[in-house]
Amino acid sequence: MRGVTRAGSTRRANALKFVVLVGVMSFFADFTYEGSRGVVGPYLRQLGAGAFVVAFVAGFGELLGYAIRLVSGRLSDRTGEFWPITIFGYVVQMSSVPLLALAGNWPVAAGLIVLERIGKAIRNPPRDAMLSHAAGEIGYGWAFGVHEALDQFGALFGPLFAAGLLAWRGDYEIAFAALALPAAITLALLGAARFLYPRPEEMETVPPDVHAAGLPRQFWLYLAGAALVAAGFADFPFIAFHFQQAGSVSKDWTPVLYAVAMGVSGTGSLVFGKLFDRLGLGILIPLTVASALYAPLVFLGGPAAAVVGMALWGLGMGVHESIVPAAVATMVPPNRRASAFGLFTAGYGVAWFAGSVALGALYSLSTGAVVVAAVLLELAALPLLRLVGNRPGP
Repeated sequence: MRGVTRAGSTRRANALKFVVLVGVMSFFADFTYEGSRGVVGPYLRQLGAGAFVVAFVAGFGELLGYAIRLVSGRLSDRTGEFWPITIFGYVVQMSSVPLLALAGNWPVAAGLIVLERIGKAIRNPPRDAMLSHAAGEIGYGWAFGVHEALDQFGALFGPLFAAGLLAWRGDYEIAFAALALPAAITLALLGAARFLYPRPEEMETVPPDVHAAGLPRQFWLYLAGAALVAAGFADFPFIAFHFQQAGSVSKDWTPVLYAVAMGVSGTGSLVFGKLFDRLGLGILIPLTVASALYAPLVFLGGPAAAVVGMALWGLGMGVHESIVPAAVATMVPPNRRASAFGLFTAGYGVAWFAGSVALGALYSLSTGAVVVAAVLLELAALPLLRLVGNRPGP
């Protein structure tokens, strides 16, 4: 009996090491591409691109990325080649960021920006599927919460690093070139993870008791609920635009509020991932209600309300970005997880994009209309989340 206990402890320790290793890798990956995404708009403008081109490149890259997730996830499940597909995606993404320093003109820069989104879309579903196998040993919520926390802290420090370089040198090319260092660290950690854990699926000794020929009804209900939540979440560039338009937050403090949101998101991922393991999906209901309050605080309040609103916005991000993959992993058979992750994130992303466009259109009417729409969309998800949450936790 003692030998069995010791073997179980060894498996859990091994699984946790894998999750932390991939999380640190994601920290440097987010450091790299989020550091670039904060300045690519002004960079395209400097290279001669107009407002339409900037908006089109950003939107087209996101939509193409969501579509490719469907293909990447399905291909991963069909071939079982999780590592090769993950590695290819990371190489594409991490190479495209420092190459922006050599673009020279806006069409080349635009192509590299879209290529970065393609790389991320390729690697996410198989990477999350591999994480889910380790998560079965230490708790799905905790595993994805640890990973998401490290991921979000990379998203916090990367833009600050790029902004510091720009403030120091005022040169976009130097900022992109400097991001080659965290990109190289990402690829080195990726190689180490592949070498140390060639078959992560072997870490999952007792997969969830799910038997379904396709994706179960619970998955579709959860996707519908999460899509409504996403549709009610305004993109940060839109929120930042409102801050300047209303004069509620100064230009210098706007990035600080984004950093606050990312810090709350990372911390929330850890806390609520652990709660998911104990309480199941029912935890999403009070958290969704709380995060819905971001809209009136951000769009109707002053500076102090904006700080609280952005903290709640970040809380919602952390909750759904950590619990989403954890919950999906418990709903679908192991051999369908990459496909499910790809489909879920694609649906979630498209709903977020469509909701942001709708909220942007309503903004021309009134900020009150934006607030009402955002809150109603978030609250409309509650019945669906309650249906899904009736299922016991993993």
